[in-house]
Amino acid sequence: MALDIGSNIVKALRLDNSGEMPVLTNFAMVDLLPDAIVEGEIMDRDMVIDAVRECFERAGIQDKAVVSAVGGRSVIVKKIIMDKMTADDAQEAILWEAEQHVPFDIDDICLDFQIVKDDVGANQMEILLVAAKKETIQAHAEILREAGLNPIVVDVDAFAVQNAWEFSNGGPSHEVVGLLNIGADVTSICVVQNGVPYFTRDLAVGTNRFVEEIQREFGVSYDDARAIVIDPHANENIAIEQLVQVVSGVAEDLSTGIERSLSFLRTSGDAETIDRVVLSGGGGRFPGLANFLKDRHGFEVDEGDPLTGIGYEADLFQDYDLAAISPLLAVCVGLGVRNMGGNS
Repeated sequence: MALDIGSNIVKALRLDNSGEMPVLTNFAMVDLLPDAIVEGEIMDRDMVIDAVRECFERAGIQDKAVVSAVGGRSVIVKKIIMDKMTADDAQEAILWEAEQHVPFDIDDICLDFQIVKDDVGANQMEILLVAAKKETIQAHAEILREAGLNPIVVDVDAFAVQNAWEFSNGGPSHEVVGLLNIGADVTSICVVQNGVPYFTRDLAVGTNRFVEEIQREFGVSYDDARAIVIDPHANENIAIEQLVQVVSGVAEDLSTGIERSLSFLRTSGDAETIDRVVLSGGGGRFPGLANFLKDRHGFEVDEGDPLTGIGYEADLFQDYDLAAISPLLAVCVGLGVRNMGGNS
């Protein structure tokens, strides 16, 4: 069972991975009121716990074991160079290395690592270091337990998005791919190649900015504006061409974040450019966004569909516009397929 607690929506699903193709057997989404979660920080615990419980009840999921994810400023993903050694020896040395690279007290973090390249010359190797604040992991797990669930894995949401994309893509790509997951408050960028994330970065802009612009431009309510972000055809009085104009201001901030990521790639020597960007999250299908980014940067931009390669019965989504909500499921699907060859 996979659970994604977003700032605006809680999503839960169950994938049956016993066959050749994973089959989605249970699914539900529950909206959260504004300010229940702000920039990844839970402000109203009771509301979030109730939403998680309701989500599992709506989905009809009986199993209490769950895989979930965290992200935001309390998670650091970074590639580092260290002396060449075995994985066991690296396990001992990684604490000292982390102290040099992680801006948190070493006693307050959970650490994991993966050897990316075992030989980069000069008797050194490249490590992908992942650090998360213990209090963030513990607070997330406590929310799940209070909702009656048993958290068996707490992953990183950027890695879950990568899992979902690589599964739908049929595997890792030799291209340098920027995975842009546009959440409510934050947009995460994860740049990957050949299954290895070069780095991740969070931008303080998300679908809530689109909501605010739609409210201001068209004088609609918050709920109506949120509905338009998920489904651009939700309000027949607002033409798609009008929404495209609204996109430009918010898209400028996303574009700036991408450009800074490109600068980082060039400076680090990892890559000169991004070959392709894949959009997901609540703003992934917003009209005009893909074309805006393509025109601005010159790379291909795809609207990701995390349900590609997943089996399901159509009536499972009878209450939803599947094309509209599919991009919202990237983290959840990525968590669900993580034991089918994805990252962990």
